[in-house]
Amino acid sequence: MKALVIQSAFGLENLAFEERPDPVPGPGQVLVKVCAASLNYRDLLIAKGVYNPKLKMPRVLGSDGAGKVVGIGEGVTKFAIGDRVAGCFMQNWVSGPISDAAAKSTLGGDRDGMLAEKVVLQEEGLVSIPGALTFEEAATLPCAAVTAWNALTGGGCGPGRTVLLQGTGGVSIFALQFAKALGARVLITSGHDEKLARAIEMGATTGTNYRTNPAWDKWAREQTDGVGVDIVIEVGGAGTLDSSAKAVRLGGHIALIGVLSGVGTFNPISILMKAVRLQGVFVGSRAMFEDMNRLIAGEGITPVIDRVFPFAEAPAAFKHLESGSHFGKVVVTV
Repeated sequence: MKALVIQSAFGLENLAFEERPDPVPGPGQVLVKVCAASLNYRDLLIAKGVYNPKLKMPRVLGSDGAGKVVGIGEGVTKFAIGDRVAGCFMQNWVSGPISDAAAKSTLGGDRDGMLAEKVVLQEEGLVSIPGALTFEEAATLPCAAVTAWNALTGGGCGPGRTVLLQGTGGVSIFALQFAKALGARVLITSGHDEKLARAIEMGATTGTNYRTNPAWDKWAREQTDGVGVDIVIEVGGAGTLDSSAKAVRLGGHIALIGVLSGVGTFNPISILMKAVRLQGVFVGSRAMFEDMNRLIAGEGITPVIDRVFPFAEAPAAFKHLESGSHFGKVVVTV
C-alpha cells in the first residue's frame, strides 16, 4: 500500500509517497481502508518541524480520515466488515478528562496517521460516521469539528449566547454551524470580505474585516451593547488573545485553540479583572465525537469543503492549506 510520509527531514519538499506492507489488525484492532482524509493546520506545522521538532521519522501524516472496515482483530465487537468509520484524533481518549496516555496517542504525530491507503486503529479509537455524509465530508470531522464542539459545549453555548469566531478555517466554520444549531448568535472576523459574506450566508449575524478594522474587539462589544460576547473561539493564539480578552464579557469564556497568529505578548490583567475563564482545547474524546455526530445527523449539518485533491496530489493539498485561501476544509481522496 501507499502512504504519504515526512521522511528524514522537515519541510514540505520532504513529503513523499512510500510503499509499505498492508497492515494486519491485532487483538482489539480494526483494519480500515481509507477513502478520504482531511488536513489541519497542525499537519502543516508537523511537516515543517514546528509542532514537534523531535518527531520520529518517517511518519505517516494526517490525523483525520474516514473509510470502510475491511478487517477486524480478535475480540473486536463494536464494528463489522463494511462499516463506515472515522478514526479518533486521540486513540486512547474514550471519555472523561484528558490524560497523559490520551495526549500521547495522537494520529499523525505520536502514531502514524490517516494519509495511507490502509490503517490499523484501535476499536476504542473509532466512531461510526453519520449515514448522510460522504467519506470526504466525514473525513473532516475528527480534529476540527470535535475541537469546535468541545470548545462550544465547554463554554456553555446555547440560546441567548453570543459567540465570536476568528477566521473561516475548519474549526471556525464548524463552530459557526454548531453554534447556530445550538441556538446561539454568531459574530465572525475575517481578513477577506468575500469570506465574511459567505459566513453571513451560512448564518452568522454579522462580521468584520480585521485587516480594515483592527479594533475588532471594540466592534464585538458594540454588537453586544457594550457587554461583550459570551464565548470566544480563539484560534489566533498569543497575537490575538489580548483582543479576545477585551471582546469577552465579565465572566465570559475564551476557548484557546490555535496559534495561527504566531507568538506575541499578552497581559493577563484583563483575564483577572473580568473573571474570564480561559480554557485550552486539545480536540476531544470519542464520547464527544459521538455526541457531536448525533447533532450532525439530527440537524442535517453538512461539513464545508473548500477543495478536494486526489491522493497523488496530496503535497499540493498541503500547499493550498499553507496559502490560507481556503474556506472550510481541505480534503484528500485516497
